[in-house]
Formats: sequence, C-alpha cells, structure tokens
Amino acid sequence: MATRREPRFKLCRHLGVNVCGHPKALKRSDPKKASAAASARTGQKVSQYGLQLMEKQKIKAYYGILERQFARYFDMAKKSQDMTGVALLKSLECRLDNLVYRTGFARSIRQARQLVSHGHVLVNGQKVDIPSFGVQVNDVISLKEKTRTNPLVEDNFNGFVNFSVPYLEKDKANFCAKLIREPLREELPIEVNEILAVELYSK
Repeated sequence: MATRREPRFKLCRHLGVNVCGHPKALKRSDPKKASAAASARTGQKVSQYGLQLMEKQKIKAYYGILERQFARYFDMAKKSQDMTGVALLKSLECRLDNLVYRTGFARSIRQARQLVSHGHVLVNGQKVDIPSFGVQVNDVISLKEKTRTNPLVEDNFNGFVNFSVPYLEKDKANFCAKLIREPLREELPIEVNEILAVELYSK
C-alpha cells in the first residue's frame, strides 16, 4: 500500500497550514511567510498555476493520499450533483481512515491508516481493513475489543474526546462513533480553497 512518507512538519511549513494536526507542526514557521509558502524562498509572486497546485497539494496532504488516488476521487466528484470541489472533499472526508482519525482513535491520518490496515477497526461490527473504504451515513465505526484496551489507543481517544465535528456522533463509553449525516463544506476542519484545485484538474 503506497503511503506519503515525507517529513510531516516540513510539509506543513511548506504548505503554510497544519495538515497533520500536530500542535507543534508550525512552531518554526514564520506567520508572515506561511500564506505565501511557495514564494517565500524566491521572493517572486506566485502564479495562478502555483496557487492552484498548492491547494491541490494541501488536499492530498490533509487526507494522506497520492496523485493517482486524488485523480480517482476527482473523476467521481465530477459525476456528483454537488459542486465538484465540495463533492471531492466530502468523499475524502468520509474515507474510513479519516473518520478513524476524526473519532480520536488515532492522532494522525498515518496512525489511523495503520489501525485500519492492521484489522483493528470495525464498521457495523464487521472488520474492514481498507483505509479508503467509503463510510456511509448511519455506519458505526468501532474497535475490536482487544484494541480498546491498548494504552496508546485509550490515550488517543480520551485525550481527543473534546475535539468533535457535527456529522460524527461519538460514544465514549462504547468506543465508537456514528456518521449521522453527510458533512457540509463549512464544517470540514481544513484550510483549503478546493475551487483552485478543481480549476487545475479541469484544464
């Protein structure tokens, strides 16, 4: 399974946003340069293509996907009744590895993907080991009984319990979460201009 392996903090500083969710990811970043990360090294104005490329890279980094996966999700989004950019983000947000991360079972997308691929995650009581699995409304995400007592997972879930998104209903007592509805664009906890990314892929 192909995964992104570049240094996370360096990638965050390059993109100018905290795509990995770590509180120290942008600690060494200059706020004045963060919004123009691509041009900070050269002092040149960023072209329209450069801006579009940067937004596409942000989306890929937020969800930990590679180019081929991005292209596949984009093709699916074009067929949606929603705006292409919104449909793209909604489908990425409902990936199993991402919702495992949003639930708090893992502290990063990478850690969430590892939990899924190693068979620790259940969807509606059935083991699913495909990180890209598309979670549907009313699906319940939980962990195997043995995994729930893992100190790292317990610490993640209890420490992350205060973070919430309105489309996920968490049940702390039963170590599970339910996707109660499709997310709205304004509810997604990401900083990206998906319209620019769509413009790049529409050329």
